[in-house]
Amino acid sequence: MTNRNEPARISRRQLLRSSAAVSAAAAGAGAQTTGSVASKPNIVVVIADEVRFDAVGAYGRNPMDLTPNLNGMAAQGTLYRHMFTNQPVCSPARACLFTGQYPAKHGVWKNTGPDIGLSRQATTMATEFRKAGYSANYIGKWHLAAHTQGPVPAAQRGGFLNLWQASNVLEITAHPYFGTMWDGDGREMVFKDEYRADYLTRLTKKFLQNVGKASPFLLVVSYLEPHQQNDMGRMVAPKGYAERYKNPFVPADLRPFPGDWQQQLPDYYGCIKKIDECVGEIRQALKENDLDKNTIVVFVSDHGCHFMTRNTEYKRSAQDASTHVPWIIEGPIFNGGGEVNELVSMVDLTPTLLDAAGITVPATMQGKSTLPVVRRTPGGWRNEVFIQMSEFWVARALRTPEWTYAMAAPRGNNKFQPEPNAPEYVSFQLYDNRADPNQLVNLAGRKETKLTEEQLRERLRARIQEAGDKPAELKPCAFPYA
Repeated sequence: MTNRNEPARISRRQLLRSSAAVSAAAAGAGAQTTGSVASKPNIVVVIADEVRFDAVGAYGRNPMDLTPNLNGMAAQGTLYRHMFTNQPVCSPARACLFTGQYPAKHGVWKNTGPDIGLSRQATTMATEFRKAGYSANYIGKWHLAAHTQGPVPAAQRGGFLNLWQASNVLEITAHPYFGTMWDGDGREMVFKDEYRADYLTRLTKKFLQNVGKASPFLLVVSYLEPHQQNDMGRMVAPKGYAERYKNPFVPADLRPFPGDWQQQLPDYYGCIKKIDECVGEIRQALKENDLDKNTIVVFVSDHGCHFMTRNTEYKRSAQDASTHVPWIIEGPIFNGGGEVNELVSMVDLTPTLLDAAGITVPATMQGKSTLPVVRRTPGGWRNEVFIQMSEFWVARALRTPEWTYAMAAPRGNNKFQPEPNAPEYVSFQLYDNRADPNQLVNLAGRKETKLTEEQLRERLRARIQEAGDKPAELKPCAFPYA
């Protein structure tokens, strides 16, 4: 009998080949090398909230066979093995995704509320695709308007000015089996007796049935699951799904720590299973409506989840549990891309899609198109990611293949108010990602890693400046080892 708490000893190739969806996809399309496309490709971006990269079977870390449809996408298309969010919390991560900018530029440095939201003048994925003749359509959770409930005014939709069926904070206006969203005219869209993810998928399938082929389209489908239901304080899987995973595989980074993963993993995995089924329905709808051959499909998450093992909530930490997310793309240019092993991040997603559609990437975007690394011509690709945190603490981090290095602002007098930046940061976390891939041993302040910290600190200083952040004093660890 397999012990699900043992690390998965199964290759990615075996995982992908075990999926019937993979076999069908490979037989139907075969491998397609990267290159230009004959006509403008449609774009479908699927966002799931709070998905750890290792929950997706294609990454070879989870043996539970939760994601055959996503595995199929990875087998046919391109899997980014090292994709990281630039800020592990909902609103800032989404703003990075849609603008290609870091928070210091796009201004959404914390979750939205009455005082903060995406600028009405922002240059976004939607504005640029619309300039190129696309319709820009949105279904699901938005979380970028400067309020929390009610209809989102057109000026605060980031350029998604065609189909709009959304809620700014879906976890506030909906529960797993009932709730409210709003259409583009501000009319209520009420659902009940239907699981929330299934409702969004039904809306998506209806759009694909009616969109036609007269002009290309951009469609974003943004699911809340597997994010916790805020007022219930837990993840909620569809009825009967959590029961399937009562004795689940436990990722190695969670096992040594207290937290609430013991209670939450069955529902979390149940939500992942449902999201994968929804992705399968979307892919099938594209085929049924003869849209699949000229549509790029993206699956991504805004941040991960550490189940209260690294601080007193679910993300907002520098560890991979919070920052390492899945990114899979299939369709023209990306089919046959295999695996990308370079480090990429949320700010690179919109530049990549614009480039794939033959649209010039605006100079305002700080991210880069990943097509060179997909084509195996990375050139001067910088293999590191800049990460910031500005709610649970004010912190900055650098993720490289070898190291995760984080610095945090001191908390004076045990009082802490979230701020966009700080005048000083102090070294407090250093992980050797190759010797310690689960990031269990903090090496910050040790004499053996003093030179490494000094080098990383200077690299982080440069990234802070480049991101447009305010200059800050960067100090060594306050409590170094002798």
